[in-house]
Amino acid sequence: MRAVWRVADVRAAEAGLMGTLPEGTLMQRAAAGLARRAALVLTERGGVYGGRVLLLVGSGDNGGDALYAGERLARRGVQVSAMLVTPGRAHAAGLAALRAAGGRVVPGPAGPVDLVLDGIVGIGGTGGLRANADEIVQRLDELRGRDGERATVLAVDVPSGVAVDTGHVPLSASGRPTAVRADVTVAFGALKPALVVGPAAALAGQVELVDIGLRPWLRGTPALRVTEWSDLVDWWPELGPASEKYTRGVVGVATGSATYPGAAVLSVGGALAGPTGLVRYAGSARAEVLHQHPSVIASERVADAGRVQAWVCGSGLGTGADAAAELRAVLAAPVPVVLDADALTLLVDGSLADRLRGRDAPIVVTPHDREFTRLCGEEPGADRVGATLRLAAWMNAVVLLKGDRTVIGTPDGRAYVNPTGTSALATGGTGDVLAGLLGSLLAAGVPADRAAAAAAYLHGLAGREAARGGPVTAPDVATALRPVLARLG
Repeated sequence: MRAVWRVADVRAAEAGLMGTLPEGTLMQRAAAGLARRAALVLTERGGVYGGRVLLLVGSGDNGGDALYAGERLARRGVQVSAMLVTPGRAHAAGLAALRAAGGRVVPGPAGPVDLVLDGIVGIGGTGGLRANADEIVQRLDELRGRDGERATVLAVDVPSGVAVDTGHVPLSASGRPTAVRADVTVAFGALKPALVVGPAAALAGQVELVDIGLRPWLRGTPALRVTEWSDLVDWWPELGPASEKYTRGVVGVATGSATYPGAAVLSVGGALAGPTGLVRYAGSARAEVLHQHPSVIASERVADAGRVQAWVCGSGLGTGADAAAELRAVLAAPVPVVLDADALTLLVDGSLADRLRGRDAPIVVTPHDREFTRLCGEEPGADRVGATLRLAAWMNAVVLLKGDRTVIGTPDGRAYVNPTGTSALATGGTGDVLAGLLGSLLAAGVPADRAAAAAAYLHGLAGREAARGGPVTAPDVATALRPVLARLG
């Protein structure tokens, strides 16, 4: 997993490292990495020599990084211009170095611009862009390069204007983000939350991490971690010569109803794609499930299903008395459970709170934003990671808060973010598939936090795989899980 660090931790690490280095070394390391990535962009846009670069320079070290990177590019034959967002407050040594290399200060862009370096504000910025900077940023889409295409925007460390520790993006009165939308972000030394979570992550574009020697100086606990494919390879249950259907784990699925039989079919489909050896279904959509999935053992009620190692409950279950009775039966079982959709609605009135608190086995809840709001009485808000962790602590459950960058939080304060999300999954029934897959991982013995992180990651990849064939439906995602999971073997 990749660690993601808060601003205070990064600042402390920078201070520690700078105390061991000659003055200005850290900025030069950052500028070197920035200039290298900028040169790659220019190469793709017609060549480094003769390229046209515009620096947007703020008053802090972020602007200094941009200026020194501009100096390096100018010495390679790039025509570098700098717009000073706060004239008179730019990094003096960096500005002098740029001018000595042939760069110039301009009041605004003139002629073609292949690449814009966003050095307006870095990790110390708060509250979105100020009016003069925002006015400049809103004109970036108008800039065209030598090839006639829109200028590439490269952000220095983070896109200017984002809330670095939460990933929140302030909006203008008209609802427009008051932040830079970058094509590429070059992050120095450590990933920051705004690069991986919340609406800010969508503004960061492709993120490249440049090593400036900071890692040994980062102390304490990361703000969150980003799941990687290698994690799934390490966590995935292994099959051996003695493996059989029961030793691989049995997952129970209590979903669907006469009104919503498709939810049962989809959640069972997700469970069958996972690592367990057997799926037991309990519910009134038994006929539909068996028609689609004849390997499943089906019964009418949870009480009649037989032994399982985990339960999935909620998708399409309904919210009446019969559904509540099934949920109570699931919660009474001493095994991990996944609670999704209607199961979450049944929790809102608090009547099942004692059953939740009295459980020793893990609980994973999988709300989207509206379900989160019903559970908590308030929206996730600007800090999605913090909101997820608060709900996890309150419910004593692992919380998987669904979204473009799904967040997983644990009761003891650990947080993960999923990098594979796609808008292709924004269609009915895909969450049912996710819940089934998650239950299968739990039944196979994967710890709840890892199971949630792995399920979200694989679900995202399946959504991307399904999207290759055109508009995505939930059955497409269930089908796509199989080739995605085959890569783990």
